[in-house]
Amino acid sequence: MNPVTIVTGASSGIGEALARVFAGRGHALALVARREQRLKALAAEIVASGAPEPLVLAIDLTLPTAAAWIGNALAARGLEPQYVVNNAGFGLVGRADALDRDEQLATIDLNMRALADLSLAFVDSLARHRGGILNVASVAGLIPGPGSAVYYASKAFVVSFSDALHAELAPRGIRVTCLCPGPVATGFQARAGVAEAEPPRPFALPADRVARAGYRGLMRGRRMVVPGIANKIVAALAPRIVPRETLLAMLEARQARRLT
Repeated sequence: MNPVTIVTGASSGIGEALARVFAGRGHALALVARREQRLKALAAEIVASGAPEPLVLAIDLTLPTAAAWIGNALAARGLEPQYVVNNAGFGLVGRADALDRDEQLATIDLNMRALADLSLAFVDSLARHRGGILNVASVAGLIPGPGSAVYYASKAFVVSFSDALHAELAPRGIRVTCLCPGPVATGFQARAGVAEAEPPRPFALPADRVARAGYRGLMRGRRMVVPGIANKIVAALAPRIVPRETLLAMLEARQARRLT
């Protein structure tokens, strides 16, 4: 079986940037997302750059059978995962009691259940190829999130889960890194239903810089990567220095402004 890197949410944003970074470093890719045409366009771009043609797998990762379907699709082509990049995810902005409940549960299905499934489904092949897992969380996973409660909680799960896997899978030679970016200008904002066009400075970073930082961290076996000095300060100091009640009030006010 030949090794391949699975990149979920590869049709846009950080996932698209991660696919380019991995392809540029010589990794064979399996691109996963719902939007097949976007994946095919990215695959054509990667081929034009001189890299091997990626496999395009269009599937809704919220389906309970998604991980098994991906595994079967790879095996049928003589492929098995060396790296799994769990980037797919979305969030909603607004009060949890006012947002659509089914959409919030879909956030949990994608950000948490699908990520956990894909992290565990291919452990044996990751060990065989001395590979790893890159889970894309967020600085949001390190602080409370009124005004986007389910999204922040889902990213807190990713941080905790990745930390644990980092320790548990290390004896098998599997690297597990949690990438925690701050705001990035992607399609995330529109999907979340917010009004702002550009993420706030100095926290905002371009997707390609975030992707390069995540790749370097994974290859070096780092437990967590927080790109950008401002985001590192928030991640390290805000939960420890700012009183919890104050932090909650500040974040709730910011989320309210994003909806205006």
